[in-house]
Amino acid sequence: MKKYLYVIKTQIIKSMTYEFNVYGNILMQTIIMITSAYFWRALYKGQGTVGDVDADSMLTYVVLSSMLSVLLITNVERRIQMSVIKGTVATDMMKPINIFGVYFAEDMGNIAALIFQNLLPILVIGSLMIRVPRMADVRDLPLFASSAIVSFLINWLIAVLFGMIAFTAVNIDALIQVKKHLLRLLSGSIIPIWFFPPGVARVLGALPFVYIYQLPLSIYIGRGDRAQQLSQMRIQLIWLAVLAGLFFLVQNRVTRKVMVQGG
Repeated sequence: MKKYLYVIKTQIIKSMTYEFNVYGNILMQTIIMITSAYFWRALYKGQGTVGDVDADSMLTYVVLSSMLSVLLITNVERRIQMSVIKGTVATDMMKPINIFGVYFAEDMGNIAALIFQNLLPILVIGSLMIRVPRMADVRDLPLFASSAIVSFLINWLIAVLFGMIAFTAVNIDALIQVKKHLLRLLSGSIIPIWFFPPGVARVLGALPFVYIYQLPLSIYIGRGDRAQQLSQMRIQLIWLAVLAGLFFLVQNRVTRKVMVQGG
């Protein structure tokens, strides 16, 4: 455990050194957040509720979605790709520490730094320019926090599984960008799926993506009753177990292939 904590500490220090990336990410998230807020204000003009959600709740959804996106940033796909390109993946796997555990620790360290570098500035900007993201019912805070943690794990597992494509495709830069934007669209980060046509919403509701953004955000703004939220959280946990099982299966196959072929 000390080894992983050291990796987290090192990654925090490394993240603090790239100030330009910090300012660039804040600017990009701010533009997306404000643009989305203007869109929803125009949509709700003259209307009380749309999709059982009022305008104030939707603006809270927008600000919180931008904040949550900071916590869902992953670099594991590029780390896997770089290890494959450099040819160090075989020797990395022979070290007395799980290489995927190192990738996870690096992402945790990066997020710890981003909480202060990106999340808090986005909270301040969103509160001043859009709306203070007040929770609908503070008693739902433990439920929201639990769902957000599981959403991070689901997002990371999808990222690491996607990154393993690098073992066969080598360069996956373009695919990473496509995956990033598709995930935000299908997860309800930009447009909640309850605004989609019923058939499309049912299909998307059966996939794991909505449990990354939409579920914790829905809990935060109080959409749906407690029974519905708990039911969706059970599905979220099922998806976590399925993706974790798939990850360990693919990890074992990839490890055997790399060790046999020598990298």
